[in-house]
Amino acid sequence: MTEGAVSDGAVTDPAASEGWTGSARRRPPIALLGPAFVAAVAYVDPGNVAANLTAGARYGYLLVWVLVLSNGMAMLVQYLSAKLGLVTGRSLPQVIGDRTRRGPRLAFWVQAELIAAATDLAEVIGGAIALHLLFGLPLVWGGLIVGVVSLVLLSVQSQRGQRPFEFVVVGLLAIISLGFIAGLFVHQVSWTGIAGGLVPRFEGSESVLLAASMLGATVMPHAIYLHSALVRDRHGTNLNPERIRRLIGVTRWDVSLSLAVAGAVNIAMLLVAAANLGGVAQTDSIQGAHAAIESSLGAGIALLFAIGLLASSLASTSVGCYAGSTIMEGLTRLRVPLLVRRTITLVPALIVLASGVSPTWALVLSQVFLSFGIPFALIPLVRLTSRVDVMGEHANGVPMRVAGWAAVAIIVTLNGVLVGFAVGGYG
Repeated sequence: MTEGAVSDGAVTDPAASEGWTGSARRRPPIALLGPAFVAAVAYVDPGNVAANLTAGARYGYLLVWVLVLSNGMAMLVQYLSAKLGLVTGRSLPQVIGDRTRRGPRLAFWVQAELIAAATDLAEVIGGAIALHLLFGLPLVWGGLIVGVVSLVLLSVQSQRGQRPFEFVVVGLLAIISLGFIAGLFVHQVSWTGIAGGLVPRFEGSESVLLAASMLGATVMPHAIYLHSALVRDRHGTNLNPERIRRLIGVTRWDVSLSLAVAGAVNIAMLLVAAANLGGVAQTDSIQGAHAAIESSLGAGIALLFAIGLLASSLASTSVGCYAGSTIMEGLTRLRVPLLVRRTITLVPALIVLASGVSPTWALVLSQVFLSFGIPFALIPLVRLTSRVDVMGEHANGVPMRVAGWAAVAIIVTLNGVLVGFAVGGYG
Protein backbone atom coordinates (compact mmCIF):
# COMPACT_ATOMS: atom_id res chain seq x y z
CA MET A 1 0.00 0.00 0.00
CA THR A 2 1.49 3.29 -1.03
CA GLU A 3 1.87 6.20 1.33
CA GLY A 4 -1.22 8.38 1.49
CA ALA A 5 -3.57 5.57 0.51
CA VAL A 6 -6.31 4.15 2.63
CA SER A 7 -8.83 1.39 2.15
CA ASP A 8 -11.86 2.00 -0.05
CA GLY A 9 -10.45 5.02 -1.74
CA ALA A 10 -10.10 7.30 1.27
CA VAL A 11 -7.01 9.49 1.15
CA THR A 12 -4.72 10.41 3.97
CA ASP A 13 -4.70 14.05 4.99
CA PRO A 14 -1.95 15.49 2.76
CA ALA A 15 -0.50 17.42 5.69
CA ALA A 16 0.08 14.15 7.50
CA SER A 17 2.58 12.97 4.90
CA GLU A 18 4.76 16.08 4.79
CA GLY A 19 8.38 15.78 5.79
CA TRP A 20 9.33 16.03 9.45
CA THR A 21 10.81 19.49 8.99
CA GLY A 22 9.60 23.06 8.91
CA SER A 23 5.98 23.56 9.91
CA ALA A 24 5.49 19.88 10.71
CA ARG A 25 8.23 19.99 13.32
CA ARG A 26 6.70 23.11 14.92
CA ARG A 27 3.19 21.72 15.20
CA PRO A 28 1.91 21.79 18.80
CA PRO A 29 1.12 18.34 20.22
CA ILE A 30 -2.61 19.13 20.37
CA ALA A 31 -2.66 19.38 16.56
CA LEU A 32 -1.52 15.76 16.37
CA LEU A 33 -4.34 14.43 18.55
CA GLY A 34 -7.37 12.82 16.96
CA PRO A 35 -7.02 9.17 15.86
CA ALA A 36 -7.66 7.84 19.36
CA PHE A 37 -10.84 9.93 19.65
CA VAL A 38 -12.15 8.24 16.49
CA ALA A 39 -11.30 4.82 17.94
CA ALA A 40 -12.90 5.85 21.26
CA VAL A 41 -16.29 6.14 19.56
CA ALA A 42 -16.28 2.34 19.38
CA TYR A 43 -16.34 2.32 23.19
CA VAL A 44 -19.56 4.33 23.48
CA ASP A 45 -21.68 2.66 20.81
CA PRO A 46 -25.29 1.44 21.26
CA GLY A 47 -24.02 -1.92 22.48
CA ASN A 48 -22.49 -0.15 25.45
CA VAL A 49 -25.77 1.61 26.12
CA ALA A 50 -27.72 -1.65 26.19
CA ALA A 51 -25.17 -3.52 28.29
CA ASN A 52 -24.56 -0.73 30.80
CA LEU A 53 -28.19 0.26 31.30
CA THR A 54 -29.24 -3.36 31.72
CA ALA A 55 -26.43 -4.00 34.20
CA GLY A 56 -27.25 -0.90 36.24
CA ALA A 57 -31.01 -1.50 36.26
CA ARG A 58 -30.75 -5.17 37.25
CA TYR A 59 -27.70 -5.21 39.52
CA GLY A 60 -27.25 -1.63 40.68
CA TYR A 61 -23.59 -0.80 41.24
CA LEU A 62 -22.44 -4.43 41.30
CA LEU A 63 -20.57 -4.35 37.98
CA VAL A 64 -18.87 -0.95 38.18
CA TRP A 65 -15.59 -2.83 38.53
CA VAL A 66 -16.08 -4.42 35.11
CA LEU A 67 -16.19 -1.01 33.42
CA VAL A 68 -13.17 0.29 35.33
CA LEU A 69 -11.13 -2.81 34.50
CA SER A 70 -12.31 -2.85 30.88
CA ASN A 71 -11.44 0.80 30.36
CA GLY A 72 -7.95 0.28 31.77
CA MET A 73 -7.42 -2.62 29.39
CA ALA A 74 -8.83 -0.55 26.51
CA MET A 75 -6.23 2.18 27.13
CA LEU A 76 -3.44 -0.39 27.00
CA VAL A 77 -4.80 -2.07 23.89
CA GLN A 78 -5.37 1.14 21.94
CA TYR A 79 -1.90 2.40 22.78
CA LEU A 80 -0.33 -0.83 21.52
CA SER A 81 -2.40 -0.76 18.33
CA ALA A 82 -1.45 2.84 17.58
CA LYS A 83 2.20 2.17 18.33
CA LEU A 84 2.22 -0.76 15.89
CA GLY A 85 0.75 1.44 13.15
CA LEU A 86 3.24 4.25 13.75
CA VAL A 87 6.35 2.05 13.84
CA THR A 88 5.48 -0.30 10.96
CA GLY A 89 3.41 2.04 8.81
CA ARG A 90 0.90 -0.79 8.45
CA SER A 91 -2.36 -1.79 10.09
CA LEU A 92 -2.62 -4.76 12.45
CA PRO A 93 -4.53 -6.83 9.84
CA GLN A 94 -1.82 -6.07 7.28
CA VAL A 95 0.97 -7.17 9.62
CA ILE A 96 -0.94 -10.34 10.53
CA GLY A 97 -1.64 -11.00 6.84
CA ASP A 98 2.01 -10.52 5.91
CA ARG A 99 3.05 -13.23 8.39
CA THR A 100 0.30 -15.80 7.87
CA ARG A 101 -0.16 -18.46 5.20
CA ARG A 102 -3.17 -18.17 2.92
CA GLY A 103 -5.45 -20.77 4.58
CA PRO A 104 -5.04 -19.55 8.18
CA ARG A 105 -5.13 -15.95 6.97
CA LEU A 106 -8.52 -16.41 5.30
CA ALA A 107 -9.86 -18.28 8.35
CA PHE A 108 -8.70 -15.40 10.54
CA TRP A 109 -10.40 -12.98 8.16
CA VAL A 110 -13.72 -14.85 8.42
CA GLN A 111 -13.84 -14.57 12.23
CA ALA A 112 -12.76 -10.92 12.08
CA GLU A 113 -15.49 -10.14 9.56
CA LEU A 114 -18.09 -11.87 11.75
CA ILE A 115 -16.96 -9.66 14.61
CA ALA A 116 -17.27 -6.58 12.40
CA ALA A 117 -20.77 -7.71 11.37
CA ALA A 118 -21.80 -8.10 15.03
CA THR A 119 -20.50 -4.61 15.68
CA ASP A 120 -22.48 -3.17 12.79
CA LEU A 121 -25.59 -5.00 13.97
CA ALA A 122 -25.43 -3.24 17.32
CA GLU A 123 -24.78 0.17 15.83
CA VAL A 124 -27.59 0.09 13.29
CA ILE A 125 -30.10 -1.31 15.79
CA GLY A 126 -29.15 1.37 18.29
CA GLY A 127 -29.68 4.11 15.74
CA ALA A 128 -33.04 2.66 14.72
CA ILE A 129 -34.13 2.67 18.37
CA ALA A 130 -33.00 6.29 18.75
CA LEU A 131 -34.94 7.43 15.68
CA HIS A 132 -37.99 5.57 16.98
CA LEU A 133 -37.69 7.34 20.34
CA LEU A 134 -37.20 10.75 18.75
CA PHE A 135 -39.60 10.62 15.81
CA GLY A 136 -41.64 7.43 16.15
CA LEU A 137 -40.12 5.93 13.00
CA PRO A 138 -40.52 2.18 12.44
CA LEU A 139 -37.33 0.35 13.38
CA VAL A 140 -36.62 -0.95 9.88
CA TRP A 141 -36.87 2.53 8.35
CA GLY A 142 -34.67 3.87 11.12
CA GLY A 143 -32.06 1.22 10.33
CA LEU A 144 -32.07 2.20 6.66
CA ILE A 145 -31.63 5.87 7.53
CA VAL A 146 -28.68 5.09 9.80
CA GLY A 147 -27.04 3.12 7.00
CA VAL A 148 -27.43 5.97 4.52
CA VAL A 149 -26.19 8.64 6.93
CA SER A 150 -23.14 6.53 7.78
CA LEU A 151 -22.21 6.60 4.09
CA VAL A 152 -22.47 10.39 4.10
CA LEU A 153 -20.13 10.58 7.10
CA LEU A 154 -17.64 8.23 5.44
CA SER A 155 -17.69 10.41 2.33
CA VAL A 156 -16.28 13.22 4.47
CA GLN A 157 -13.18 11.11 5.01
CA SER A 158 -12.87 9.89 1.43
CA GLN A 159 -13.32 13.36 -0.08
CA ARG A 160 -11.94 15.73 2.56
CA GLY A 161 -9.28 13.61 4.27
CA GLN A 162 -8.72 12.23 7.74
CA ARG A 163 -8.70 15.45 9.76
CA PRO A 164 -12.22 16.68 8.84
CA PHE A 165 -13.55 13.18 9.53
CA GLU A 166 -11.96 13.34 12.97
CA PHE A 167 -13.61 16.71 13.66
CA VAL A 168 -17.02 15.30 12.74
CA VAL A 169 -16.56 12.22 14.92
CA VAL A 170 -15.23 14.23 17.89
CA GLY A 171 -18.27 16.52 17.58
CA LEU A 172 -20.54 13.49 17.75
CA LEU A 173 -18.55 12.21 20.73
CA ALA A 174 -19.24 15.50 22.53
CA ILE A 175 -22.98 15.07 21.89
CA ILE A 176 -22.79 11.47 23.13
CA SER A 177 -21.06 12.59 26.33
CA LEU A 178 -23.65 15.29 27.04
CA GLY A 179 -26.53 12.96 26.30
CA PHE A 180 -25.44 10.20 28.65
CA ILE A 181 -23.79 12.17 31.46
CA ALA A 182 -26.59 14.74 31.91
CA GLY A 183 -28.65 12.39 34.08
CA LEU A 184 -25.94 12.36 36.77
CA PHE A 185 -26.67 16.02 37.57
CA VAL A 186 -30.33 15.45 38.41
CA HIS A 187 -30.34 12.71 41.06
CA GLN A 188 -27.48 11.87 43.40
CA VAL A 189 -25.79 8.52 43.05
CA SER A 190 -24.74 6.38 46.02
CA TRP A 191 -21.02 6.81 46.62
CA THR A 192 -21.12 3.88 49.04
CA GLY A 193 -22.70 1.78 46.33
CA ILE A 194 -20.04 2.86 43.85
CA ALA A 195 -17.27 1.94 46.28
CA GLY A 196 -18.86 -1.47 46.79
CA GLY A 197 -19.13 -1.90 43.04
CA LEU A 198 -15.36 -1.63 42.69
CA VAL A 199 -14.98 -5.02 44.42
CA PRO A 200 -14.91 -7.78 41.76
CA ARG A 201 -17.80 -10.23 42.22
CA PHE A 202 -20.87 -11.68 40.47
CA GLU A 203 -24.41 -12.60 41.44
CA GLY A 204 -25.42 -15.59 39.32
CA SER A 205 -24.94 -16.52 35.69
CA GLU A 206 -26.83 -13.56 34.24
CA SER A 207 -24.45 -11.11 35.90
CA VAL A 208 -21.57 -12.99 34.24
CA LEU A 209 -23.37 -12.73 30.90
CA LEU A 210 -23.76 -8.99 31.36
CA ALA A 211 -20.12 -8.65 32.46
CA ALA A 212 -19.00 -10.42 29.28
CA SER A 213 -21.30 -8.15 27.29
CA MET A 214 -19.86 -5.04 28.97
CA LEU A 215 -16.34 -6.32 28.33
CA GLY A 216 -17.11 -7.00 24.66
CA ALA A 217 -18.69 -3.56 24.34
CA THR A 218 -15.71 -1.83 25.96
CA VAL A 219 -12.65 -3.66 24.61
CA MET A 220 -13.98 -3.72 21.05
CA PRO A 221 -12.16 -6.15 18.72
CA HIS A 222 -12.72 -4.03 15.61
CA ALA A 223 -11.25 -1.01 17.41
CA ILE A 224 -8.09 -3.04 18.10
CA TYR A 225 -7.66 -3.55 14.36
CA LEU A 226 -8.74 -0.01 13.53
CA HIS A 227 -6.44 2.23 15.55
CA SER A 228 -3.30 1.04 13.77
CA ALA A 229 -4.90 2.06 10.46
CA LEU A 230 -6.09 5.42 11.81
CA VAL A 231 -2.59 6.55 12.79
CA ARG A 232 -1.18 5.25 9.51
CA ASP A 233 -3.76 7.18 7.51
CA ARG A 234 -3.39 10.31 9.62
CA HIS A 235 0.40 10.53 9.98
CA GLY A 236 1.60 8.68 6.88
CA THR A 237 4.11 5.86 6.44
CA ASN A 238 7.90 5.56 6.31
CA LEU A 239 8.28 7.97 9.23
CA ASN A 240 11.75 8.82 10.43
CA PRO A 241 12.83 7.78 13.96
CA GLU A 242 12.49 11.27 15.43
CA ARG A 243 8.92 11.63 14.24
CA ILE A 244 7.96 8.14 15.43
CA ARG A 245 9.26 8.89 18.93
CA ARG A 246 7.34 12.16 19.11
CA LEU A 247 4.13 10.64 17.76
CA ILE A 248 4.30 7.76 20.23
CA GLY A 249 4.53 10.32 23.03
CA VAL A 250 1.56 12.24 21.63
CA THR A 251 -0.36 8.98 21.24
CA ARG A 252 -0.12 8.31 24.98
CA TRP A 253 -1.99 11.56 25.60
CA ASP A 254 -4.39 10.92 22.73
CA VAL A 255 -5.34 7.51 24.09
CA SER A 256 -5.48 8.62 27.73
CA LEU A 257 -7.74 11.61 27.06
CA SER A 258 -10.08 9.89 24.61
CA LEU A 259 -10.54 6.73 26.67
CA ALA A 260 -11.00 8.80 29.84
CA VAL A 261 -13.97 10.46 28.10
CA ALA A 262 -15.33 7.14 26.85
CA GLY A 263 -14.86 5.51 30.26
CA ALA A 264 -16.65 8.36 32.02
CA VAL A 265 -19.59 8.05 29.62
CA ASN A 266 -19.85 4.29 30.14
CA ILE A 267 -19.70 4.56 33.91
CA ALA A 268 -22.25 7.40 33.82
CA MET A 269 -24.71 5.17 31.95
CA LEU A 270 -24.45 2.46 34.58
CA LEU A 271 -24.68 4.93 37.48
CA VAL A 272 -27.76 6.64 36.06
CA ALA A 273 -29.45 3.26 35.65
CA ALA A 274 -28.37 2.07 39.11
CA ALA A 275 -29.59 5.25 40.81
CA ASN A 276 -32.88 5.65 38.94
CA LEU A 277 -33.97 2.47 37.18
CA GLY A 278 -33.48 -0.28 39.75
CA GLY A 279 -36.70 -2.20 40.28
CA VAL A 280 -38.52 -0.21 37.59
CA ALA A 281 -40.49 -2.39 35.18
CA GLN A 282 -39.29 -2.90 31.59
CA THR A 283 -35.90 -1.27 32.06
CA ASP A 284 -34.33 -4.31 30.43
CA SER A 285 -34.92 -2.56 27.09
CA ILE A 286 -33.57 0.77 25.85
CA GLN A 287 -37.10 1.94 25.10
CA GLY A 288 -38.19 1.03 28.63
CA ALA A 289 -35.14 2.68 30.12
CA HIS A 290 -35.87 5.84 28.11
CA ALA A 291 -39.44 5.88 29.43
CA ALA A 292 -38.20 5.37 32.99
CA ILE A 293 -35.61 8.13 32.58
CA GLU A 294 -38.32 10.47 31.34
CA SER A 295 -40.52 9.56 34.30
CA SER A 296 -37.83 9.94 36.96
CA LEU A 297 -35.48 12.56 35.48
CA GLY A 298 -37.75 14.56 33.18
CA ALA A 299 -38.41 14.96 29.46
CA GLY A 300 -35.28 17.09 28.91
CA ILE A 301 -32.90 14.41 30.17
CA ALA A 302 -34.79 11.75 28.20
CA LEU A 303 -34.44 13.85 25.05
CA LEU A 304 -30.70 14.26 25.61
CA PHE A 305 -30.46 10.50 26.17
CA ALA A 306 -32.14 9.76 22.82
CA ILE A 307 -29.99 12.32 20.98
CA GLY A 308 -26.88 10.83 22.56
CA LEU A 309 -27.98 7.37 21.45
CA LEU A 310 -28.48 8.58 17.87
CA ALA A 311 -25.10 10.34 17.80
CA SER A 312 -23.53 7.18 19.20
CA SER A 313 -25.00 5.08 16.42
CA LEU A 314 -24.10 7.43 13.57
CA ALA A 315 -20.52 7.87 14.72
CA SER A 316 -19.87 4.25 15.61
CA THR A 317 -21.41 2.77 12.46
CA SER A 318 -19.14 4.97 10.32
CA VAL A 319 -16.11 3.98 12.36
CA GLY A 320 -17.19 0.33 12.24
CA CYS A 321 -17.43 0.39 8.44
CA TYR A 322 -13.94 1.90 8.30
CA ALA A 323 -12.70 -0.92 10.54
CA GLY A 324 -14.33 -3.58 8.38
CA SER A 325 -12.61 -2.18 5.30
CA THR A 326 -9.29 -2.19 7.17
CA ILE A 327 -9.78 -5.85 8.12
CA MET A 328 -10.67 -6.95 4.60
CA GLU A 329 -7.87 -5.02 2.94
CA GLY A 330 -5.23 -6.28 5.36
CA LEU A 331 -6.21 -9.96 5.38
CA THR A 332 -7.53 -10.53 1.83
CA ARG A 333 -5.74 -7.70 -0.01
CA LEU A 334 -9.09 -6.85 -1.59
CA ARG A 335 -10.97 -3.57 -1.55
CA VAL A 336 -14.76 -3.50 -1.65
CA PRO A 337 -16.54 -0.20 -2.45
CA LEU A 338 -18.07 1.32 0.67
CA LEU A 339 -21.56 1.31 -0.84
CA VAL A 340 -21.36 -2.44 -1.45
CA ARG A 341 -19.90 -3.12 1.98
CA ARG A 342 -22.46 -0.89 3.71
CA THR A 343 -25.30 -2.68 1.91
CA ILE A 344 -24.03 -6.16 2.81
CA THR A 345 -23.45 -5.38 6.48
CA LEU A 346 -26.77 -3.54 6.78
CA VAL A 347 -28.85 -6.58 5.78
CA PRO A 348 -28.45 -8.65 9.02
CA ALA A 349 -29.43 -5.66 11.17
CA LEU A 350 -32.55 -5.01 9.09
CA ILE A 351 -33.52 -8.70 9.34
CA VAL A 352 -33.24 -8.56 13.14
CA LEU A 353 -35.25 -5.32 13.25
CA ALA A 354 -37.98 -6.81 11.06
CA SER A 355 -38.10 -10.14 12.94
CA GLY A 356 -39.63 -8.80 16.14
CA VAL A 357 -36.69 -9.90 18.31
CA SER A 358 -36.07 -7.60 21.28
CA PRO A 359 -33.63 -5.02 19.88
CA THR A 360 -32.01 -4.43 23.27
CA TRP A 361 -31.44 -8.13 23.90
CA ALA A 362 -30.00 -8.47 20.38
CA LEU A 363 -27.61 -5.66 21.29
CA VAL A 364 -26.53 -7.37 24.51
CA LEU A 365 -25.96 -10.73 22.79
CA SER A 366 -23.98 -9.05 20.01
CA GLN A 367 -21.63 -7.64 22.65
CA VAL A 368 -21.20 -11.10 24.21
CA PHE A 369 -20.23 -12.36 20.75
CA LEU A 370 -17.72 -9.52 20.46
CA SER A 371 -16.06 -10.55 23.72
CA PHE A 372 -15.16 -13.90 22.16
CA GLY A 373 -13.43 -12.11 19.29
CA ILE A 374 -11.16 -10.04 21.52
CA PRO A 375 -8.44 -12.71 22.03
CA PHE A 376 -8.09 -13.19 18.26
CA ALA A 377 -7.18 -9.52 17.92
CA LEU A 378 -5.42 -9.00 21.24
CA ILE A 379 -3.05 -11.99 21.28
CA PRO A 380 -1.44 -11.14 17.91
CA LEU A 381 -1.24 -7.47 18.94
CA VAL A 382 0.64 -8.23 22.17
CA ARG A 383 2.92 -10.74 20.41
CA LEU A 384 3.76 -8.44 17.51
CA THR A 385 4.38 -5.33 19.61
CA SER A 386 6.72 -7.37 21.83
CA ARG A 387 8.92 -8.48 18.91
CA VAL A 388 12.11 -6.55 18.27
CA ASP A 389 12.15 -7.63 14.60
CA VAL A 390 8.79 -5.88 14.18
CA MET A 391 9.04 -2.91 16.52
CA GLY A 392 12.79 -2.32 16.88
CA GLU A 393 13.59 -0.05 19.81
CA HIS A 394 9.86 0.43 20.45
CA ALA A 395 9.19 -3.24 21.28
CA ASN A 396 7.25 -3.70 24.53
CA GLY A 397 9.33 -3.80 27.67
CA VAL A 398 8.73 -6.30 30.44
CA PRO A 399 6.03 -4.25 32.28
CA MET A 400 4.06 -3.71 29.06
CA ARG A 401 4.33 -7.39 28.11
CA VAL A 402 3.12 -8.44 31.55
CA ALA A 403 0.18 -6.02 31.38
CA GLY A 404 -0.71 -7.15 27.87
CA TRP A 405 -0.71 -10.86 28.70
CA ALA A 406 -2.59 -10.17 31.94
CA ALA A 407 -5.34 -8.51 29.87
CA VAL A 408 -5.45 -11.56 27.60
CA ALA A 409 -5.70 -13.88 30.62
CA ILE A 410 -8.54 -11.89 32.20
CA ILE A 411 -10.56 -11.84 29.00
CA VAL A 412 -10.06 -15.53 28.23
CA THR A 413 -10.90 -16.48 31.83
CA LEU A 414 -14.12 -14.45 31.84
CA ASN A 415 -15.17 -16.00 28.55
CA GLY A 416 -14.39 -19.47 29.93
CA VAL A 417 -16.57 -18.80 32.97
CA LEU A 418 -19.34 -17.62 30.69
CA VAL A 419 -19.14 -20.82 28.61
CA GLY A 420 -19.20 -22.87 31.81
CA PHE A 421 -22.39 -21.16 32.94
CA ALA A 422 -23.97 -21.61 29.51
CA VAL A 423 -23.10 -25.32 29.29
CA GLY A 424 -23.81 -26.13 32.93
CA GLY A 425 -26.99 -24.09 33.06
CA TYR A 426 -26.18 -22.46 36.37
CA GLY A 427 -28.68 -19.89 37.62
